[in-house]
Amino acid sequence: MEIPFAKSQRSTVGLEWELMLADRASGDLVPAAPGILQVLDGGEKITAELLTNTVEVTSDPRDRVADAVDDLRRRIGRVQQEADRHGVAVLSSGSHPFATWHKQHITEKSRYRTLVDRAQWWGRNLMIWGVHMHVGVDDQRKVIPIVGELTRYLPHLQALSASSPYWAGEQTGYASNRALVFQQLPTAGLPWQLPDWSAFEGYVDDLIGTGVISEVTELRWDVRPAPRWGTVELRACDATSNLLELGALAALAQCLVEWCSRRLDAGEEFEPLQPWFHRENKWRAARYGLDATVITGRDGSQAPVRDHIGELLEALEPVAADLGCAAELAGIRSILEIGAGYQRQLRVAQSADGDLAAVVTHLLAEFDAERPLAAG
Repeated sequence: MEIPFAKSQRSTVGLEWELMLADRASGDLVPAAPGILQVLDGGEKITAELLTNTVEVTSDPRDRVADAVDDLRRRIGRVQQEADRHGVAVLSSGSHPFATWHKQHITEKSRYRTLVDRAQWWGRNLMIWGVHMHVGVDDQRKVIPIVGELTRYLPHLQALSASSPYWAGEQTGYASNRALVFQQLPTAGLPWQLPDWSAFEGYVDDLIGTGVISEVTELRWDVRPAPRWGTVELRACDATSNLLELGALAALAQCLVEWCSRRLDAGEEFEPLQPWFHRENKWRAARYGLDATVITGRDGSQAPVRDHIGELLEALEPVAADLGCAAELAGIRSILEIGAGYQRQLRVAQSADGDLAAVVTHLLAEFDAERPLAAG
C-alpha cells in the first residue's frame, strides 16, 4: 500500500505530555479524566489516554521549542484549574511510585478496548507515562534513514528521561521500568532496520494483511514515522516531572533530527549499529540510566553514556543556535548535574526511610515548580 507522507515544515516541533491525576491527600491515582475532559472539551490538544487516571496535553506545531512549551503550560493551566475543582492533583513521571494496575480503569474507547483485549495482562499493566516529540521532515526520502540514525541516540534520551524506578510500590532496580514494560506490546520497541520508504510500506502491508495492525498509527516504535503529520516521532522518553526537563529533551530531539537532515543533505550515508547492539543499549539505559555504558561503534567500541551525551551536545550546539533552542538544550547539562528523575526519586525515598508517598509529594513539587528540585 502507498502511505503518503504529509508536507511538514522542516524541523518544526510538536510535543505530547501524558499527565497523571492523583488524589491530593493520598497521592494515589484517581479515575478523574472523564469528568475533567467533559468540562474542558480540549479537542485534539487535551485528550484522554488508555487509563482514566491520565490526560494528554499537546502543543501546536512550532518553530521553537520555547513556544511549544508555552502551549503546554497554558493547556496544563486549564487542566489544573478543573482538577482543583475535583480535589485532584496533576503530576507526571514514567511510572507512579505505588499505584497498582488492578485498581485502574480503561477509557471507554474501542481502540483501547481492542488493545487490552489483545494484550491481556500486559495491556492492563500499562501504567506508564511518556513524552512524545514530533519533528518535521521536509523530504519523505529522508524519513527512514533518520529513523535508523536516531536509533543510535535512543539510549541517551532514555537515560536522561528515566523516571520509573518504582512499580506498584517496589523498587525495580531499573532506571526506566517503563521502557521494558511498554516493549511487551507486539508492535512496540525498537524500529526494524529498513532501507527506504518503499520497504516501510511493504512492512506495514505485511502487518495489516496478517491482522497484526489495522492502520499505521498502531506501530508503537520508540522512534517512528508519523505520516499523517509529516514528522519523525520520538517516543522513547519516560514522562518528565517538570517542564524544564521536557523542554531540554525536546530541544535535543529537534536538534538531532535537524542534524541528521543536514548530514543527508551533504550526501552522508548512515551506517546503523548492528540490531543486537541497539537492543543491548536499550536494556543498559533502562537498567542503569545515566550510569550506563553504551556501545557506540560497529566495532563494539563503548563509552559511558554521560560522556557520549557531552560529546553529542558539543556537536549539536551550532544546530541549536540556528533553531533558537540553545537555552533549552543547555537544560540537558542541568539534568546531568542534578541527576535524572529516577535518581531524584530514589534519593527522596532513601531520605524518607522508603516512604513512597514522599516521592509523590516531590513529584508534585517539581511539577508545580516547572524544574527539577534537589532531593535528599
